[in-house]
Amino acid sequence: MRGYVLSIWRLIDPIYYFCSNLKYPPCVKKEDNIFRIKLTKYKGRNIVLSDGTPINKNDTLVKIHLHNVRLLNELKDIKSELKKAKIIYRYVQKSLPGVETYIRKCCTSNEIKGIIGITLLNKGCKRLGFEIFDISHPIYKWFKWFAFLPIGLLTSPNRSIWHIFKHQKPNYLVMSTNKLSNMYDSRGRKSEV
Repeated sequence: MRGYVLSIWRLIDPIYYFCSNLKYPPCVKKEDNIFRIKLTKYKGRNIVLSDGTPINKNDTLVKIHLHNVRLLNELKDIKSELKKAKIIYRYVQKSLPGVETYIRKCCTSNEIKGIIGITLLNKGCKRLGFEIFDISHPIYKWFKWFAFLPIGLLTSPNRSIWHIFKHQKPNYLVMSTNKLSNMYDSRGRKSEV
C-alpha cells in the first residue's frame, strides 16, 4: 500500500511544485539539497527571536519545504527512527547554506527577515539554529496536522493515528537571516559560532 501511495505522490509532486511557485535553492550538489523554497508573508502572531529579530505580521520570510516525496522514498526501507532522524538532520544541515546563498543573492534580500518552516519533527532543530514556536491559530494548526498525517503514517507505519495525534504537533521553525548567515556559509559547511 505504501508503495502505491508513494507512486501516486511522485506523479502529483511535479504539479504541486509548479503550482506552488516553489524553487530549489542554489547548492553545490543537487543531491545534497532537500529543500524547496519560496518567499512568503508571515501571517502568525508577532514573535521576537533570541537574537532580538522581531517577526511581525506581513514580514517577508523564506518558507522552506522539505521535499517529502524524495525523503519518503529514501527512508522507506529504514526501520530505525533514530537513523531516519539522523538522515533528515544531515539533509537539512547540508541544505541550509543554499538557502543562505539564495537570500544573499535575492534582489529583495534586505527585506527578508528570516526563514520559516512548519514541521512535526522538532528534535535536533535547535542544534541546527531554529527556534520553535507554537502555531497560535487553532484552525490552521488542525489543517497542518491533517496535512502532515499521511507523511507521519508513511514514515512510521507501525504508529496509529492516535499516537501521532498525541505525540506530534505542527510547529513553526524560525531562524533570522542574521543567524542563518552567521551559522552557514555558502560552501556547505556549518560555521563555528
